[in-house]
Amino acid sequence: MQLENTMNQLSRADLWSLEEYAEIRPGFRAEVMAHKKNRQLQLGGHARLYFEDRLTIKYQIQEMLRIEKVFEADGIAEELEAYNPLIPDGHNWKATFMIEYDDPQERALRLGEMVGIEDKVWLQVEGCERIYPIADEDLERDTADKTSSVHFLRFELDPGMIASVHSGAPVAAGVDHPAYSVEISAISPAIRDSLAGDLQAATIN
Repeated sequence: MQLENTMNQLSRADLWSLEEYAEIRPGFRAEVMAHKKNRQLQLGGHARLYFEDRLTIKYQIQEMLRIEKVFEADGIAEELEAYNPLIPDGHNWKATFMIEYDDPQERALRLGEMVGIEDKVWLQVEGCERIYPIADEDLERDTADKTSSVHFLRFELDPGMIASVHSGAPVAAGVDHPAYSVEISAISPAIRDSLAGDLQAATIN
């Protein structure tokens, strides 16, 4: 059976106080920005996947606490509850999917054409079937007339896929929506290796 991995979940003990964070923020932010370079995947000219992990989510929580000046236990618990589900479980990849158009009028037009695009993003480990995501589990972001420019995606991998990734198999990616079609035959080795770190063998017979 497959065991749910909760080892990567963040707790209050993993976070710095507002005062501590103010002191270490410049160095921590530089570390996170360098880390994120191998955690984002451009999909054509106007879409991007930002893959989340424990470090990126810790940074997001610390920044939210800082901006909102939250220091009480209940407020910290709420942020942890909101963000912990975005950390990979060891058998999946979790990503923020962004549709990026600078011009507001063009963005509105394209979002109207791309309804359902979040379900058409895919990843594929070489020799395996394409993986389509479970999208927006927290709330519905599409309407009948347009999609959102931001979606949260979970890509579930089976044990064979995980083993192949750890063996060095290339990973392809793309989008097969009629209004936006992209195919990348192999993502960069640096991104692939970073994503491999999200996965662990979690199967017990």
